[in-house]
Amino acid sequence: MKIPSSIWTLLIGILLTLVSLWYGQNHGLLPTAASDEALLVDGLFNTMMIVSTGIFLIVEGGLIYSAIKYRRRAGDDQDGPPVHGNVPLEILWTAIPAIIVLGISVYSFDVYNSIGGFSPHAVHEAPIASQAMKMPGAAIAATLTDTPPSTELNLNQEKSDEAMQDPATAAVRNADQIPQKQNAPGVGSVAPTIDPVPGKEGQPPALVVNVTGLQYAWLFTYPETGITTGELHVPIGREVQINMTANDVIHAFWVPEFRLKQDAIPGRQSEIRFTPNKEGSYALICAELCGPYHGAMRSQVVVEKPEAFEAWMQEQQVASNDTLNQAVAVNPAELSPAEFLAPYTHDIGIQSETLHQLHNK
Repeated sequence: MKIPSSIWTLLIGILLTLVSLWYGQNHGLLPTAASDEALLVDGLFNTMMIVSTGIFLIVEGGLIYSAIKYRRRAGDDQDGPPVHGNVPLEILWTAIPAIIVLGISVYSFDVYNSIGGFSPHAVHEAPIASQAMKMPGAAIAATLTDTPPSTELNLNQEKSDEAMQDPATAAVRNADQIPQKQNAPGVGSVAPTIDPVPGKEGQPPALVVNVTGLQYAWLFTYPETGITTGELHVPIGREVQINMTANDVIHAFWVPEFRLKQDAIPGRQSEIRFTPNKEGSYALICAELCGPYHGAMRSQVVVEKPEAFEAWMQEQQVASNDTLNQAVAVNPAELSPAEFLAPYTHDIGIQSETLHQLHNK
């Protein structure tokens, strides 16, 4: 008994759907999901893998089937039959990808909005918009200028000034040497700002960390604590807000297990939020080519229990105070450099007269 082609099509469609669904959920291509945001991103990625697997199997299966079934037989030297276009089929294979792309776009925006999305900056862009209504071409000119008029607000400068109020942050940033750029929404150049996750509006983040990227290291400062470290420690289950910029060239803050990446740009203040949900130590990688030693620009993000995090904070504060006390106690009598170093000059073969001459140059 010959099975109708419609039955074959149905059976193949069911098989392709099952295979696509299974592989989309079991591809094993992503590392451990260690943040609440990672779960949302993984859902989007798995959906894209399901769709991509189905399309791949259909296209490649059709090619292989056609190559075998319609291959040239031995002794067949005739031309192939003329085949004319099929308008309904062309409409179908154009409409289906368009619907798929539109659906994934809507899903992507929903995920993006669920993890905060970008703030509209309505207040900061209002002066530009009002001027654009008065003068043709003013909006374009406003988006291309680096130094805003005194009557306009500069979001990057405001965020930089706020971060620099922390002495530890001010000690590691070159904000006085790097002019803060004006937002240029018309050309896509803005200070990226992430809103709180829906449901957490009005609640300040549990932990704010200022991050500074430089060739070739990450420096983390915890405002109001005086802590500066090269390793990021965060408590599990609490939202963390990262405020970052760069001292020299563009860097990128990327923790694969968090599924989040944000650029650190000189003259711009970037922001990213995440809520870690799994204890462990995760690699922080610079994902932007920043120089010859770019591959070595790595650090660690340590996610730990709240009590362990508080203990770490206390240890860092004690260590900072001890270091300061030792630095003050090194020269308690406020001796001159020659007097202070006199006991050591004989051991290293330096004459006190030479030291005095170097000091006075």
